[in-house]
Amino acid sequence: MTGAEIGFLVRERFGVGESPVWDGDNGRLLWCDIPAGVIHAVEIASGARRRWAFGEPVPSFGLAQGGRLVVALRNTVVLFDPETGARELVARVEHAKPEMRLNDGKVGPDGAFWVGSMDGSGDGAPAAKLHRVAPDGAVHVVAEGIAISNGLAWNAAGDRLYHSDSRGEIWLDCWDFDAVTGAVSKRRRLREHDEAAGRPDGGACDLAGDYWSAGPSAGRLNRFSAEGELLDWVDLPIKTPTMPCFGDADMRTIYVTSLDSKGDEGRDGVARLRVDVAGVPVGRFGA
Repeated sequence: MTGAEIGFLVRERFGVGESPVWDGDNGRLLWCDIPAGVIHAVEIASGARRRWAFGEPVPSFGLAQGGRLVVALRNTVVLFDPETGARELVARVEHAKPEMRLNDGKVGPDGAFWVGSMDGSGDGAPAAKLHRVAPDGAVHVVAEGIAISNGLAWNAAGDRLYHSDSRGEIWLDCWDFDAVTGAVSKRRRLREHDEAAGRPDGGACDLAGDYWSAGPSAGRLNRFSAEGELLDWVDLPIKTPTMPCFGDADMRTIYVTSLDSKGDEGRDGVARLRVDVAGVPVGRFGA
């Protein structure tokens, strides 16, 4: 993408910086450091920082009703109050292998928390799944046989769900989506990626119907059409981008988290760039 103005919101090294979430009510960006088990927040206007530690990995989270967050931990999903620190168990997720944990998660237009798991065993039989966690705690398995579940995002109409596997076969799929019931149908393959183009990590959608995908193996942010055609990409100052998130009052700033660049000085943190088309706001758990 030519002419994109790219900079940093935060220049800091995280173990695995992930799951950026725009909190418009408070004018701040939140994200997590998975292995540190910490959720970070920055108020964009003032630069004020906050952090909350959970004592175990925090793979992903989303906004919830009442100013709370819905947070994925290793094998549980909880509601968390940032002001009081109170936690409430929503659901427990069973994993097929002891080393597995939850991974990429987002709140869908149906008000449920959609969260996948990851299987890093490499034993040739990937056991990760994609789950739908309803506000009442019911857990439904949507897809199985995944290595690392990633890339969750919905289009503006709320009738299309994107999902990827960023290891194993490396693919990007989409489903038709019912925003009232959360039902999915007509799953189809949009792309099969290679490492050179950037394996599909976290994703986000814009109002024009395009899908933005972090490509950590290529150090770039890819923009795909609704049918999976590569339209453009942005070479980023962070070495290993993990997920994009649209934010700011006009939803035209993309924030991108990154994981530890392993000694490549100055290429860690949260990058940001301005784009022409606004992003799709993400839902709230329980809405």
